[in-house]
Amino acid sequence: MADEFLFLTELLGLKVYDLKGRRLGLVKDAAIVPLIDASRVDRFLVGGGWAWLSIRHDQIRSISLDGIYLKDEQLTPYHSDEYMLRLVRDLLDQQIIDGQGRKVVRVTDVTFTIRHQDESDVLSILDIDIGLRSMLRRLAQGVVPPKWIRRTQTVIPPHSIRWEHCSIIEADPQRRLRLNISNKILERMHPADLADIVEDLSPDDREAIFETMDSEVAAETLSEMEPDVQASILESLETEKAADIVEEMSPHEAADVLAELEEQTSEDILEEMEVEPKAEVEELLEYHEHSAGGLMNTEYVALPENTTVAGAMDALRAHEEILENLNTLFLVDSNDQLKASIPLARLFTVAGATPLRELAAEPLLHVDVEERQDRITELFDKYNLLTLPVIDAEGKLAGVITADEVISLLREK
Repeated sequence: MADEFLFLTELLGLKVYDLKGRRLGLVKDAAIVPLIDASRVDRFLVGGGWAWLSIRHDQIRSISLDGIYLKDEQLTPYHSDEYMLRLVRDLLDQQIIDGQGRKVVRVTDVTFTIRHQDESDVLSILDIDIGLRSMLRRLAQGVVPPKWIRRTQTVIPPHSIRWEHCSIIEADPQRRLRLNISNKILERMHPADLADIVEDLSPDDREAIFETMDSEVAAETLSEMEPDVQASILESLETEKAADIVEEMSPHEAADVLAELEEQTSEDILEEMEVEPKAEVEELLEYHEHSAGGLMNTEYVALPENTTVAGAMDALRAHEEILENLNTLFLVDSNDQLKASIPLARLFTVAGATPLRELAAEPLLHVDVEERQDRITELFDKYNLLTLPVIDAEGKLAGVITADEVISLLREK
């Protein structure tokens, strides 16, 4: 037999009957216990006079629009349970995250399935409803018979989200643990999509998500946000967590976001960081934000002048973590002075014994760390550059500016 369904708007106010068919009260709320079962309704809260009663799921014989009939009358008074997620109090009209639609939505109703098993009916959450259908049910709740509402709503297309694709927003870290709320759905999203979602949330909700999110995912997401939002989030977090996130960012992105913070907050975060990433970020913070030094990043591959294509391929395998954004290699002498720029694509057209020097781009374009931004954008435009090396006062390679940075710069203007 196919599963039947029931809406939360229909469940509320449903009459509850004992073994002799006498009415005990009306359903006021229902709750799941996520640590036990993520979707099964575990308790029904029934208003019977001056007190609420708690009915366990295994005390129910049948559930339908005609009412709830019990098979066990040993009921107990309701006492608040911190491990319960109450559907009316904690879910209805609250914001949740739609993991597939990649947006924040407000819950207007809940759809349950009714499964018949072992002479009992079990109610489980199927969908979160957010469309016009659920709004119609809410408006007509208690005014129009549920069967009439069901017939009327058939002309309206359904709009719902599968329960397993929803992520509940909960600001209290302890309650998140008790309710078994995780960020797994969010952590599978593209950072740009997750950034859009988080920017739509309140400051407290943003903090709750970042405080419990994997630091690497948090860093990627933070990198996609506007500077003022980045600063707001980092300032709201515990210093240790903020430092963990900043360490996962590329050095130039970390320097950019720390530059947006209050000086004391920035110093506190740096103090918590590991020595190596801290040193890189502090070096970049020394440059003026509108100079080449302020735009450059230190994620590049520099090789000795006598390196061959085969040697370059070995070096690339050793720098797997930055390959996704790499398009150019650089040759330096024994004093780290820049000598050549090698487009990465050229490595795949020649033999492994070929000296990299033979593949060098001409002319060798570069800028000083103090070069101004407008000159940098001119060079990228004139020569259709993807990467521009930056040298210090001694001619040593200090960093690189990528086309992505220039595009972001132009967008800000």
